[in-house]
Amino acid sequence: MEFVATCPKGFEKLLAEELASLGAPQVRQLRGQVAFGGELADAYRACLWSRLASRILLVLARVSARDADALYEGVRSVDWSEHLAEGATFVIDSHGTNDNLRNTQFVALRSKDAISDQLFSARGMRPVVNTDAPDVTIDVRLQRDRATISIDLTGEPLFHRGYDSRAARKVAPLRADYAAMVLAAGRWYRNVRHGAPVLCALWAGQGAVLVEAAGEALDRAPGLLRARWGFEGWAGHDADAWDELLEEADRRADAGAANKLALYAADTRAGAEAACRGALRAAGLDCELTFVPAAEALDAARAAGDDALVTCDLSWIGADELASEAAALTTLSAAAGQNVAALVRDSSCDAALKRDPDAVFDVISGREPAYVRCFDAVEGEPAPEPTCVALAGGEKASVLVPASDQFAARLAKVAKLRAKWARREDVSCYRVYDADLPDYAVAIELYQGVDGRGRWLQVSEYAAPKEVDPDLARRRLMDVLAIAPRVMGVDPANVNLRVRTRARGGSQYSDEGSAASNEAQVKGEFSRIRGQRADQRNRRKPSLTDLPAGAHLIDEGGLTFEVNFSARLDCGIFLDHRDTRAEVREMMKKTLGSKRFLNLFAYTGTATCYAADGGAKHTTTVDLSRPSLDWARRNMARNGFTGAEHEFVQADVIQWVQEQRHTKNRWDLVFCDVPTFSNSQRMKKSSWDVQRDHTELIIGVSRVLTRNGCAIFSCNLRNFKPDEEALAKAGVVLEDITASTIPEDFKRNQKIHHAYIVRRG
Repeated sequence: MEFVATCPKGFEKLLAEELASLGAPQVRQLRGQVAFGGELADAYRACLWSRLASRILLVLARVSARDADALYEGVRSVDWSEHLAEGATFVIDSHGTNDNLRNTQFVALRSKDAISDQLFSARGMRPVVNTDAPDVTIDVRLQRDRATISIDLTGEPLFHRGYDSRAARKVAPLRADYAAMVLAAGRWYRNVRHGAPVLCALWAGQGAVLVEAAGEALDRAPGLLRARWGFEGWAGHDADAWDELLEEADRRADAGAANKLALYAADTRAGAEAACRGALRAAGLDCELTFVPAAEALDAARAAGDDALVTCDLSWIGADELASEAAALTTLSAAAGQNVAALVRDSSCDAALKRDPDAVFDVISGREPAYVRCFDAVEGEPAPEPTCVALAGGEKASVLVPASDQFAARLAKVAKLRAKWARREDVSCYRVYDADLPDYAVAIELYQGVDGRGRWLQVSEYAAPKEVDPDLARRRLMDVLAIAPRVMGVDPANVNLRVRTRARGGSQYSDEGSAASNEAQVKGEFSRIRGQRADQRNRRKPSLTDLPAGAHLIDEGGLTFEVNFSARLDCGIFLDHRDTRAEVREMMKKTLGSKRFLNLFAYTGTATCYAADGGAKHTTTVDLSRPSLDWARRNMARNGFTGAEHEFVQADVIQWVQEQRHTKNRWDLVFCDVPTFSNSQRMKKSSWDVQRDHTELIIGVSRVLTRNGCAIFSCNLRNFKPDEEALAKAGVVLEDITASTIPEDFKRNQKIHHAYIVRRG
């Protein structure tokens, strides 16, 4: 007989080795599958004992699939009465296409027709198709102009082990076959043969790696708990052979229960420990689990020497979660010199473990490329010392790049000076570091909560020049993310990362894109918040001072503002405009008459709060984004500014200003902090470019000012140059006040923004 064991990409070599160890003859490694021969009992044994295979297929025939008719005739040529008993239901599982058969559903339909027609001719009745729980699953796989017809002996995939341990929905699961693959790559079978195996599972998640490791150590067949198999309804099933294998598996499980095993697990995610213990219980594995901090687990593994394997699953960390990855790699660096098998998305763990891997397996995690990287302990060689940098108080931080000690020293120095300045100026949120070292081109801002409740860091990376090795730049960034929270006394979980790219003339956030995408992201975040609090709405009307999920309160200039680092956008306040906002308040105090204030492109309305605090009798806050306006309302309400005299307008600012020119509405003071670029679909024009379009906007703003009114116009385009000639012809007077609006903590970057006073001549 000929069989095929299917598997995920990258598993082929290890699966071939596993099948050979199970006694399967004629093992051949193919792409995405491993072929083998033997008797039906060999296939049953693979079903019961394989931890790496997805399905075991019995090959019936290989037929032409050059077109639909050839496929039909080929499938019909198989004697299906040998495989489908009378009354048995079936389903077709189709894979692959070719030039003439481009749809898997059509392939399944033609195959089904061929089987039904043949059995109708032989029996006078057609078999029933059952897509939910068929007695027999027939596998049809196309490769070029050939089709392989097989019986699926497994039914559900083999990585469905027959137990349910979904106890912690918030903890990312690892599929059982992937957990087994990490163990196989790390040669856990070798540890098991030593008689006293020790597993140290870092980021154990929902415990799949613990279950697989314990099952192998205790000689428990991975398929022993499964209640249903694909071959049970197949006419060719050999029940005696299967029962004999089950009896053997039961005997081995009973004997293996006395085997020695030490399981250590570490995972700081909420619910992880309960999930791991629950998984072991659900799998029926009676073994002790020691759930401890990572350092203790690694110490235990180190003491066990070559009997221990350290597994590390970092596949749950997304590509945009470098702060989490940096903290994880710092932890992993303590495993240097031990036997390690790590499921990761890149090669950063190599630097953490101070060596190149002994084996690398390319796999797919989710839909993204990933790797299982294996490191063997070298007997007789001392474990490499992790590269560390010295911090204040004798503390050390593990890093990936030795030169990061310069960054640590620089950050510690500027942080001390900046903290002293902040205390003197009564500033609680400020920029600490601004690309002081060219190789560490990041900006780091510290945000401190009201009354000292919480500290957060926002790290903004400037994209490295093309000539810089991207892998080196990434490792430097992860060192920044490992060092900064420790220097600044911030919980690593409270570090937020944003990556910037050099856009035309200025720094723009690469994950922000257009105003349209910005608004969509904001809406998505607030939709999530609204969904989380839907039950609260049913009980009471929400208050404007309610704090959304993920938000925090900070203080600036005696006012309270809401910030949120969970959304992939600006956190809610631009610190470089701290002095500009203070100037708005002072100008408002000096304004006579109607004391009307207008905030254009208002975002979260921070400038409106300052103007109201300066005595504005009427404020108008305009922005295209509804979530931003809701945020602005909350900021105003939290500072005591409510009532009809404070209006919020959702509108395209450019169009709205032109409309207001033709009304009697006028304002004494206008603040207009424009975006560099926007192409929101809700704008009347196709796009906004500050260099191209500023003249029209500034002229329009000047026309809605009272006779003695003025406006502050600002933008963050680095090389912005106002068209003073065109503005002068329109009777607009422009005064550059940029230098006086750059706060002390932004002095290194004099082009962080441009600011001008706008008056009518």
